[in-house]
Amino acid sequence: MSLLLADAFEHESLKAAEPVLRTDVPDALSRQLRWVHSSEVLDIAPLLRGGELLLSGGQALATASDERRVDYVRQLAARGIAALAIETGPELPAIPDSMLDAGQATGLPIIELCKVAPFVGIMQAINSLLVSESVAQLQFGDETSHAMAAELAHGGGLDQLLAVLAGRTGAGARLVSPSGITLGSATAAAQPESGIVTTVDVPVRGVLAARLELEVPDDGDANLARVAGERCVDILGLALLQRMPPGLRELAGIELMRAISSGTQSWRLQQLGPASGFPASGSAAAVVVRSSAAGQLRTQLDAILQHAVPQSASYADNAELIALAALPHATAVAARIALLHALEALEVPDGSIIAVGPLAQGIGEASWSLAEARRTLELIPVAGTGPGSGAANGVVDAEDFAVERLAEGSLDAATREGFVRRQLGAVVEHDEQRRSELVRTLAVWLDTGCNTAQAARELHLERQSMHHRLQRIFELCGGDPRGTGRLAALHLATRLARL
Repeated sequence: MSLLLADAFEHESLKAAEPVLRTDVPDALSRQLRWVHSSEVLDIAPLLRGGELLLSGGQALATASDERRVDYVRQLAARGIAALAIETGPELPAIPDSMLDAGQATGLPIIELCKVAPFVGIMQAINSLLVSESVAQLQFGDETSHAMAAELAHGGGLDQLLAVLAGRTGAGARLVSPSGITLGSATAAAQPESGIVTTVDVPVRGVLAARLELEVPDDGDANLARVAGERCVDILGLALLQRMPPGLRELAGIELMRAISSGTQSWRLQQLGPASGFPASGSAAAVVVRSSAAGQLRTQLDAILQHAVPQSASYADNAELIALAALPHATAVAARIALLHALEALEVPDGSIIAVGPLAQGIGEASWSLAEARRTLELIPVAGTGPGSGAANGVVDAEDFAVERLAEGSLDAATREGFVRRQLGAVVEHDEQRRSELVRTLAVWLDTGCNTAQAARELHLERQSMHHRLQRIFELCGGDPRGTGRLAALHLATRLARL
């Protein structure tokens, strides 16, 4: 049986630190531990695999900003660690409420260690138990792999192989292609009403060919199922090659999207592009979908892209779905606009958002288009998606945020704020004192090309009220800026004010 967080709580080495669970996360103590790790590095999340109990002495947290502390919690939660344990003392008398709130919101158990205890002793004691357990799990995984290999040797198909895996682990097993098609499945003897789903990549010749999904019941052993799944990927990959060899173009498309997502150098993209149907010098645009249902949206997105563009490829990873759309070189700008409108038909849950990156001139710029789309989505919470923001039905055009991306990347916050104050100081002060919306009014008016009637419609104002607001803005700004060099400066200032 796997070691649980509750077992660690009861272990003498950790009990010496008097641990207290400070977040009310459901079934927190039932979480399975994979390892106990200690670190004061706040950027540790990318180095973790998930399932760890992370011990922190609190020194780095004591001097960090509140924003950085919250980011630290969110990053660890996103990585899927079992729990975060923080030692309190003279440097950090208590765990900040902001961290506890973030842990509660993200489902990360946060533990306070009320007394000093040697972390080395805690890690040695608990990890020695985990090592012994890991050896047993690996033996079980190898036995499962051998059983599946025997089934394959006797002509068993994917369903039969997965039935062996499901029978030994007690988990429902499903093999899914990168495009979301079920290739094979098997249910456990007692199908759970709910459980934990763990996924394992199944590569073929170094390229992702399928994903193994294991649904472990709440009372099952997720670690054991994951280890067994990982030990069986070679058998499943061999079965995929024997029964239904994946097309080279599909494999190249998957590898291309993974390379684009990781920011691979352009020469590698120029190699992968033609193999997956993308001309090396053709125009393209990246698409990013951030949604709680990203994996389920892939088939729908592929269908939209298939009708909208001559060639496309997609890739789903956790809560993000990315795609690359090839665009006809002669009409690339118009085709990109048509793609934006086509994506409005994607049926996404509330809270989802889609961004289309700027036009890439050649497959070598695809990573840049994707990075700009992602940066745009990071700006959305502060820049907003209201009138003049370029968002329609949750679809955002990254080109509408080019000024914000340039300013955010090239100008520090003090420089941006100083420019806004110099250009719009009186207007900002008026809004602060009277709770008016003159800055927003000016921004929408400028975004619509100084079209008073259109701005009034977007702001839901009577035309006369719009004229009164503009008159007041002109008085505060030193006159009507139309026809002067100040118009561009005011427009830039309204865009920077969103940041």
